[in-house]
Amino acid sequence: MRASHTDRERAIDVLKAGFSEGRLGQDEYEQRLARASQAQTYAELSMLIADLPQGPVPVPAPQPAYPQVPRTFLPTPPPRTNGSAIGALVCGVLTPMYGLTAIPAVILGHKAKAEIRRSGEQGEGLAMAGLVLGWLAIGTILAIIFGVIVASS
Repeated sequence: MRASHTDRERAIDVLKAGFSEGRLGQDEYEQRLARASQAQTYAELSMLIADLPQGPVPVPAPQPAYPQVPRTFLPTPPPRTNGSAIGALVCGVLTPMYGLTAIPAVILGHKAKAEIRRSGEQGEGLAMAGLVLGWLAIGTILAIIFGVIVASS
């Protein structure tokens, strides 16, 4: 692996410490210093300082005071509410005012129930309420139409 400029500087610092402690002679120090400044890989640097004490090793980053809690112990977020179920309920509630929203309420209610079974989302009650309101509105409209037909004949 290629050595960085910082790695070469660290090796040169080790050589300086070895020279100042008397572990290296002047000629050997200068020779190793020249080779360290031209070194391209970690292997070349480690050969130059292998017989010298390395000094303190860089300290790793401090760990947090409180260790990270594994995800298995964190509370699981509640499943989200199905959007089609919400839409079914809204359309069902708006049916008495607008009338035409009964059909989307029924369609969205059936769609939501299928999605909830498949994905495990919440909103089963909302989908059922939208279905009931939609079918009641459709039944009421059909009963009115049937009553008008029977009364007119």
